[in-house]
Amino acid sequence: MSGSNLGAVLVTGGGGYIGSHTAKALHERGYLPVVFDSFSSGSRDAVRWGPLVEGDIRDADALARAMAEHKAAAVIHFAGLIEVGRSMNQPELFWEHNVGGTATLLGAMRSAGVGRLVFSSSAAVYGQGGRGPLEAISEDALKAPASPYGDTKLAGERIIESACAAFGLTGVALRYFNAAGADPSGLIGEAHEPETHLIPLAIAAALGDGKPLTIFGDDFDTPDGTCLRDYVHVNDLAAAHVAALEASLGTGVFEAVNIGGGSGRSVREVVAAVSEAAGPVPHSLGPRRAGDPPSLVADVSRAAELLGWRAQCSDLATIVRDALAWESRPAYGRAGRRPVSAP
Repeated sequence: MSGSNLGAVLVTGGGGYIGSHTAKALHERGYLPVVFDSFSSGSRDAVRWGPLVEGDIRDADALARAMAEHKAAAVIHFAGLIEVGRSMNQPELFWEHNVGGTATLLGAMRSAGVGRLVFSSSAAVYGQGGRGPLEAISEDALKAPASPYGDTKLAGERIIESACAAFGLTGVALRYFNAAGADPSGLIGEAHEPETHLIPLAIAAALGDGKPLTIFGDDFDTPDGTCLRDYVHVNDLAAAHVAALEASLGTGVFEAVNIGGGSGRSVREVVAAVSEAAGPVPHSLGPRRAGDPPSLVADVSRAAELLGWRAQCSDLATIVRDALAWESRPAYGRAGRRPVSAP
């Protein structure tokens, strides 16, 4: 299905990595994605499948006007700050954007009569406590964020849940694990500046386009001693947003759902996969970083039950292949990128 037969959806932060892939998925499903973005981190070149409204998530009037003008029936909310390290140094900025911005958006939705919200949350809400070292994380696991970023994502969820109960909104928070890969079209991909994610950093090292990779610790309680992480292809993640938008949920309902591949892959496994696809990855071993848990893997059973969603292309080989195609010839975002050591 293509076109905009199913109506308009406001996509805040739709010029970013996951937002742009979701806008493409919405278009292909039959919606009109209306991107609302300040481009503090996203790219105008990533806005390709619907109209653009340039604005700040803290501007209630601009948000309400955009929803009214385009007759938006729902909102998918990505806009916010995402850098965990920066949140440690500038926590007040993260609370202002991620929590204040979400509260402002909810008020604008009420003004515009929009009753459905899909929220970009994070596995960072779980932190590191209350489970065994290799235990998969379910949605009812202990919430103990280890950073102001995680704190703000959890606070955003709670504001949305309160608004659903008070005003009859319907909300779904998707708790992402490790988004990775790129759309095979080559039109959009990952273009963070600076890049901090393992797979693009490993590819950059293999291509001679970045620093040698640092593996932080090889003495974790995991099969090969390096950290396990749950990688989900960005197109699977985009499909989860469409599924959450269309899920049969009543008014006043709020649900939080894990979105991941459902299995853990170690840092060494990622390095091996990138080496096979792109050539040897120059790397060195460094000490553990404070706060790195040995394993972060999603229990994704609720996503299947509630949303009818399962990952379709999140095997490591496919993720690396698509990421390599993008990193080898990015359509935008290369200028100014300065790769740094990976998590």
